[in-house]
Amino acid sequence: MLYIYRTSYPIGTVMKKYLSMQNKKAVLRWFFVFLSIFIISLILWNTYVFFNELKDNERSKMQIWAAAQNEFAQTDLESDEDISNIVLQVLQSNITTPMVVYSHKEDSYDVRNIEENETDPEKLRENRKQLAEQFTSEYKPIPIRFNDEILQTIYYGNSPIINKLKYYPIALILIIVLFFTALYFFFQTSKSSEQNKLWAGMAKETAHQIGTPLSSLVGWAEILKEEKVNASYIEEIEKDIDRLKTITERFSKIGSVPALTKTDIVAETRQSFDYLKSRTSKLIEFDLHLPVHPVFVELNPQLYGWTIENLVKNAIDAMKGKGKISISIEATSRHARLLISDTGKGIQKRNFRKVFTPGYTTKTRGWGLGLSLVRRIIEEYHLGKIRVLKSTIGEGTTMEILLKIIR
Repeated sequence: MLYIYRTSYPIGTVMKKYLSMQNKKAVLRWFFVFLSIFIISLILWNTYVFFNELKDNERSKMQIWAAAQNEFAQTDLESDEDISNIVLQVLQSNITTPMVVYSHKEDSYDVRNIEENETDPEKLRENRKQLAEQFTSEYKPIPIRFNDEILQTIYYGNSPIINKLKYYPIALILIIVLFFTALYFFFQTSKSSEQNKLWAGMAKETAHQIGTPLSSLVGWAEILKEEKVNASYIEEIEKDIDRLKTITERFSKIGSVPALTKTDIVAETRQSFDYLKSRTSKLIEFDLHLPVHPVFVELNPQLYGWTIENLVKNAIDAMKGKGKISISIEATSRHARLLISDTGKGIQKRNFRKVFTPGYTTKTRGWGLGLSLVRRIIEEYHLGKIRVLKSTIGEGTTMEILLKIIR
């Protein structure tokens, strides 16, 4: 039977508090996200309404200008000087709206509030004509009539301030994207910091909880030796005491940055394999394929052994205590590639990444810490990679670990 040592009280209590805190923060986070979306939608809607109001005002202004232009064409400037002055003031007041005035009788185009650099008359006329067509898509042209005859047609476009406002929503959306990107990285950093505190707290508390009974066990083992108890019993007890010491050291390393040394991963894998095989049910068939030559990587042997144990334990749980586990190492040009395969129930593809998330578990009494701990050991401490390489429901799963080889 595989020996798994746990300190249920500290881990359970800390994990419950952590998950409760995470749930509350998730609710608060989503509240702020929806509130931000609501505020942003309100701003965009008001911008849209304001933009349309400006366009309506622009058309009203142009209708007044067109009426003044019509009045100017029909007014005798010498006989009615007051009216002509008012009309001229109206015509001269519009210095922002770009417009093209087409005279039907002369078949000519004139422009106002538009800069032109072209000097060739033919090209100038063509440019003005194209501009009039473009303005038609923005506003409906305004005809100037006299005695039921259309004398001129005014084509006009957006003033500079409306054109600037037209791009305001785009700028706002870019700002919003940047804001949410910064917010995302902030939450990710905050989440990572919280997880680091959780791991450190759990590690220290667990090491402390194990340390007290471990000291007593060492004392009792010495007393049993003096009582001349069967030596084989003492030997087994001491093995378990050494095992508890190893577990305590592992937890103490999780709470700090562990030291890495140049280590033969083949030898370490074989040692973990032998230990697990001797303490696992005979219903589990083990298959080991290792290179004949050493493969050196930067490794912390104790944490690496813990990684193998966690992965094998998960495989045994997935097979419900009966099946085959295969462990192999392949040495590529840059990496040592460790593969651990089982014949268990498999993992759905959408959960390939989710299985490494703290708190994710499919077991009724699991805390979802095993694989998240494995990922932390491999990726954060050893700067390697771990992933679900492949999995088929009802057939089994293969986990892959990549560690950089040292030449």
